[in-house]
Amino acid sequence: MTTRRSKEMIMTRSYLPSLFGRDGDMLGPLFREVEKTFDDFSRRSPFAPFNGGLMAPKVDIAEAKDAIEVTAELPGVEEKDIDVTLSDGVLTLRGEKKSERKEEDKSKNWYLEERNYGSFARSIKLPFDPDSNKVEAKFDKGVLRIRLPKPAEVVKKEKKIEIGKS
Repeated sequence: MTTRRSKEMIMTRSYLPSLFGRDGDMLGPLFREVEKTFDDFSRRSPFAPFNGGLMAPKVDIAEAKDAIEVTAELPGVEEKDIDVTLSDGVLTLRGEKKSERKEEDKSKNWYLEERNYGSFARSIKLPFDPDSNKVEAKFDKGVLRIRLPKPAEVVKKEKKIEIGKS
């Protein structure tokens, strides 16, 4: 004997087949769609997070006694595709990542071609306006290192304060 509730379930499933998988699994298609969405998103770029529609590279900023040192991770980017500017105490890194990949195996009858393009930008407000003639930038193996020397008046303003015992 079937109950009213089981008849409703059978009727609902027959009218809403798109919500259920082949075996009547209601959440399977939903999980597959969510998984596909995350896979698509993660393939878009090695950079994170998004910044105004542009990709923002990961950056480390360290302050030494006489300079600020900025290190940016730019995997897969070539030096010619990077632009570093300094204006009114703001350091800006811009560039474009381009990658292409082709694979083919005629004996197995498969072919793969992928292209990945995207612009990135990152601006960093500095606590002083460095002398642009003394700024050094080096790029090696996907890592950009920038050294921004502090002006003499900024270095002189710093004074170590001794802590006494009470």
